[in-house]
Amino acid sequence: MHLNSEQIQALNLKQRIHLINSITGIKPANLIGSIDSQGQTNLAVFSSVVHLGSDPALVGFVLRPPGHVPRHTYDNIKEMGSYTINHVHPEFAQQAHLSSYKFDKNESEFTQCGLQEEFLPDFPAPFVKESNIKYGLHFVEEIPIKQNNTRLMIGEVQEIILNIIPQTPDGGLDLELSKSLGISGLNSYYKFNLIDTYEQPSAENLTRFLSN
Repeated sequence: MHLNSEQIQALNLKQRIHLINSITGIKPANLIGSIDSQGQTNLAVFSSVVHLGSDPALVGFVLRPPGHVPRHTYDNIKEMGSYTINHVHPEFAQQAHLSSYKFDKNESEFTQCGLQEEFLPDFPAPFVKESNIKYGLHFVEEIPIKQNNTRLMIGEVQEIILNIIPQTPDGGLDLELSKSLGISGLNSYYKFNLIDTYEQPSAENLTRFLSN
């Protein structure tokens, strides 16, 4: 199949949304937790979380700003300056997906979707208790993307919680053993399988890599 730009635009909206969301491959499934000044918590599933740097530890995600549809995550982050990002696992994947429903402002997705809030002292935003890999961030910057009026929200990691997750020899996390999930399209969830862990390419091992 080959589609040019005119054929892509000719697709019905639902088809186009699913196709374009799928061609980028599997993205990490994350729940973003936030809270407003009145103590009302919010939780929403996102597949746009991306690593932006390690020193300082910056993580970004993309969302649409408030408009005709309320954006509770955006409002809470702008108001309070703190939020959490929580990995999704098979045991609560369906509950996580339900958080994409547009609940009212006074309805917490934690309660409505059957997930538990978890708090740390001196950090206001709620974590997802069921998640084994989660981290709290301080909001530092938003970058407008003019082409489609979305925003890249950037936060600096302040807190990390790892629940019995084995680290790899290089200090990373084994995402297969953690059972963290990914998303393709809008509603298809995938597991990860580790193929291998390769050495950093160098002049010394380049020939050996190519001969395998």
